[in-house]
Amino acid sequence: MSKAYYLTKNTDSDKAFELRDHSLPSLGIDDVKIKVHSFGLNFADVLARRGLYQDCPPLPTVIGYDVAGIVSEVGQNVTDCKVGDRVVALTRFGGYAEEVITMKEGVARIPNDLDFGKATALATQACTAYYCAYECLQLHKGDKVLIQAAAGGVGTILVQMAKAKGCYIYGTASSSKQDHLIKIGVDCPIDYTTEDFEKIIKSHDMYGEGIDVVFDSLGGKPFKKGYNLLGPGGKIAFIGSASSLKNGKGNLLSTINMARGFGFFSPIQLILNSKSICGVNMLRIADHRKQIFKHCIDEVVKLYENGVIDPIVGKEFSADQLAEAHAYLEKRKSIGKVVLNWL
Repeated sequence: MSKAYYLTKNTDSDKAFELRDHSLPSLGIDDVKIKVHSFGLNFADVLARRGLYQDCPPLPTVIGYDVAGIVSEVGQNVTDCKVGDRVVALTRFGGYAEEVITMKEGVARIPNDLDFGKATALATQACTAYYCAYECLQLHKGDKVLIQAAAGGVGTILVQMAKAKGCYIYGTASSSKQDHLIKIGVDCPIDYTTEDFEKIIKSHDMYGEGIDVVFDSLGGKPFKKGYNLLGPGGKIAFIGSASSLKNGKGNLLSTINMARGFGFFSPIQLILNSKSICGVNMLRIADHRKQIFKHCIDEVVKLYENGVIDPIVGKEFSADQLAEAHAYLEKRKSIGKVVLNWL
């Protein structure tokens, strides 16, 4: 019997998790079983712990989406990997465990030079970035792009993808992360704690053309400001709602205030200015368009192999430091991926 960290309470991280025995279901014909070496955290995990993520199963439950490790068993219909392969995988929850079973479409083999911790960034975060930048919005050379939370897990990969496409990048992050934004290629770093990104971008827009693409992981008022910055033909991808947590805490009032901040949109507005809004939830893609997700996870591995992206691991913890890792991510101290290791 393997072990897993169960989310048992919607509260602070030091009171939320328990290490318990964990039994897996029988392996299906289209499933892959993985001995987990590393698992990653996503901001959605923090929202789930706070009781603000509607997809989270009833408590107690095992959350987590990103794992990397060694294939230990495969179903009879699985042909893309075999026992002993090094892989990265998406789990539909259940990732905080020593062993996982997941669908074959959520698994991709990884090269020997890619360590397991770094590989965890490819499952949810890199696939989200790829689906936005290559499938939904199609970045083009010369595009002016705003990436919110550009130092985060999805943000750092979006920066790398946008640079590879020849885009000009505005990126927001806190004061302590400005040097990192410059290091990874952000053309105009913006400190959201002291600066208004809308005013700064408008001051750069001498001809009033607007910007071409916004990647928004905040929601609320920042989303509305980003939308207003778009020029004709502009596109915005909404990939998260980090602004529903205020000062590291979340409650119904902060969620309501975030929702109000979006404002109201009419399809007529979109048509008149040829603007586009795209909502991205990779769990929905994995649930209902499995082959699309398989395409994304295979392609991000290729992008790593070709040197287009190189996931950044900001901090690693041992699995028994799960509470500390959650607190670290919730306080927005992290750069890139936050990883936990069983071994």
